[in-house]
Amino acid sequence: MTLAARLVDSLDKVDPAEWQRLLGSPSAFLDWPLLQAMERSGCLQPRHGWRPAHLLLEENGGLRAAAPCYLKGNSHGEFVFDHGWAQAYERVGLSYYPKLLVAVPYSPVTGPRLLDGGDPEMRRALLDALRMQVDRMGLSSAHINFHREPIDDPHWLPRFDWQFHWRNPGWQGFDDFLAALTSKKRKNILQERRQVARVGIHIERLTGPAIDAASMQAMHGFYLDTFDRKGNFPALTPAFFDQLQSQLPERVMLALAYREGRCIAGAMFLFDADTLYGRYWGCHEDWPGLHFELCYYQGIEFCLERGIGLFEPGAQGEHKLARGFLPVQTRSAHYLRDPRFRAAVAESLAQEAHWQHAYREDLMRHSPYREGAAPE
Repeated sequence: MTLAARLVDSLDKVDPAEWQRLLGSPSAFLDWPLLQAMERSGCLQPRHGWRPAHLLLEENGGLRAAAPCYLKGNSHGEFVFDHGWAQAYERVGLSYYPKLLVAVPYSPVTGPRLLDGGDPEMRRALLDALRMQVDRMGLSSAHINFHREPIDDPHWLPRFDWQFHWRNPGWQGFDDFLAALTSKKRKNILQERRQVARVGIHIERLTGPAIDAASMQAMHGFYLDTFDRKGNFPALTPAFFDQLQSQLPERVMLALAYREGRCIAGAMFLFDADTLYGRYWGCHEDWPGLHFELCYYQGIEFCLERGIGLFEPGAQGEHKLARGFLPVQTRSAHYLRDPRFRAAVAESLAQEAHWQHAYREDLMRHSPYREGAAPE
């Protein structure tokens, strides 16, 4: 078998059907239309540190494997933090950027990253090809963030972290979920939900054709408001939100809050058959309990209604623990071309892993679930 590897600067140069074939089952974030929408709507620009460079493995003109790749000029929008590594490179006069990143832009969501069509041989070939591209281009490194597939290759350093996820072990409704919690946590959640209802806020969940241009425009406004408050750059453009509404409404769920006839807050989710992903929220009126209601409780209810077993609400946030979300391991893999830095980072990651395990043990001592009632 003779494989040819090449990088392409746009998903428009990849046949959508071939990409989906290699991906296998549909994925909310890896499907060709969503990644392509990010490119076409101006979310991924070199001035923001993103240059598409998707890896294709071809044989006799046919696509055998692929990976969503980007040449990164910084470490923003990745959620796997390697700023310390970049600073170490700079201290000895080396350039850490650009680097090669396999990921979903701006999205700390676990999923497939190496599109191998289920062929382990193709997975190994992709890993080798990524290293070869780094060496050929003189890059510092390659990184595979939030991968689901196992990566067992000595050239790649494993790293892990924790996110807080909600999983349904078979509950039929929100009351079943509450019954699994300790009395204190159950009362706190009920109190937070009553706070929202008492001030006259009602919530609507929209998906599919119910999402119109006006509701998506409102959601983009909430997104901008949140990023402005935090002093961050809003990378997702109005055109991207428009494309979600016009092309992928069946993958989007909006939870919108209304008070006195006005839409005052919203949260946006993406979902597939297995998982709901919390993405963005914002508000023009910030009432007690409103963030938790929109971002967590509405998502849990949606999962229970749709039979979706997993809810990933996003990165970080120990406050999620008290609301039924337990720590789950997320993984990344890293190839550093310079053997000296590879050895130093490997030692650092071994120490980091020790503290990460201790951190989870401490978190689980504060589990919100009754003994024996926590989801596996």
